Amino acid sequence: MKNKSLKTPFLLLAGLALAGCAGDFDPATPITVVTREDGSGTKSAFMEIIGLKGKADVEENIVVASSTAAVLTEVENNPYAIAYDSLGYLDDTVKILTVDGVEATTENIQDGSYAISRPLNVIYQEARIEASPLLTDYLGFLSSSTAQQTIAGNGYVSIVAEVEDYAAPASPLTGEIDISGSTSLQPLMTILAEEYEALNEGVTINVSGGGSGTGYENGQNGISDFGMISEEFNQSKADKCVHRTVAKDGIGIIVNKDNPLTDISKADLKTIYDVDADPGFQSWSELLEKAE
Repeated sequence: MKNKSLKTPFLLLAGLALAGCAGDFDPATPITVVTREDGSGTKSAFMEIIGLKGKADVEENIVVASSTAAVLTEVENNPYAIAYDSLGYLDDTVKILTVDGVEATTENIQDGSYAISRPLNVIYQEARIEASPLLTDYLGFLSSSTAQQTIAGNGYVSIVAEVEDYAAPASPLTGEIDISGSTSLQPLMTILAEEYEALNEGVTINVSGGGSGTGYENGQNGISDFGMISEEFNQSKADKCVHRTVAKDGIGIIVNKDNPLTDISKADLKTIYDVDADPGFQSWSELLEKAE
């Protein structure tokens, strides 16, 4: 499927027009391919998982969204859109598809049967952490059962078992921690920051986004204490850093709630997002016919 990028003003108008089509799904309509911007950890992980690592975007009927929220908005308002996004960020405004018949549940992500998943990591300069009692304590907090329960309670997959609860040091900690990067990990890290601040009243944690590219850059250059990335750690992008996995996250494949499709194969996802697919899917009817 050879596609061409559309200009933002047109996309806004198209989205408004499609929003009025609820309940009027026309299978003959072309698929709107929603993706994230280059530098997004979600995009990098997704494209690698489906076998398209490093490939360019399709060129027609494509919407490039700059955040997870923008992805949700596009799919909610566009009956013909398909997209991918962090499961921890999805809600009931969209429909989550099964992939090869497997539901995106915590159990299926933990045992590996749901294929579209990735780690959520923080990267940091080890010497910088070791030199700071505050940063060392916060890193320990992330691996505690206290944090892991919060992770599981917010739709992410805990990867640490049989660890102790967090206890604040006897000598109160003070200072600031700066964390930046992946917008997929940002909501969870914000919740964890608030929990840590409540247990350590003299501490302020600043959490900001910018994407995994920002996480790599800020961690490597010491702009942030921790950089957030939502993909496998690539040492070549931050050779001064090490990483720690905070949680695992499934990447949900989503469509508009008016779309009758309920399941998609990993192979068909690759065809949809492959700029070199020939032939690609020209309309939703081809996917729906395969699903019957």
